[in-house]
Amino acid sequence: MEKSCKYCYQSHKEGYICKNKPSKVENKNTKASKFRNTLKWQKKREEIKTRDNYLCQICIRNLYNTYRQYNYENLQVHHNVPINGNYELNLDSNNLLTVCTFHHKLCESGEIDFNEVRKIIQEQND
Repeated sequence: MEKSCKYCYQSHKEGYICKNKPSKVENKNTKASKFRNTLKWQKKREEIKTRDNYLCQICIRNLYNTYRQYNYENLQVHHNVPINGNYELNLDSNNLLTVCTFHHKLCESGEIDFNEVRKIIQEQND
């Protein structure tokens, strides 16, 4: 029996592992993963979501293939300067923005420009 593959949009036999399936390799002992489990980060994450009214700030501006302007589902807080980039900025409100998972992936891959994210963060802090 063949099934449609969500990674390459072709059909494969059941049980086949597509070469386009992303690998989920994360070392739980990294400094970044330890940081994500701290109480300070959990509090800051909630503070940023509150500041941003629990809405994806990319979606609300109708940018980058927004499918729902008032998106309040699957929210994450994005570090504009990555966690491993500068540890001093990890809890800085000027480095954090609430985004949905779709836009978070675009930010992480560089498809949404760093400077544009910084501009949105500045708007949110004003």
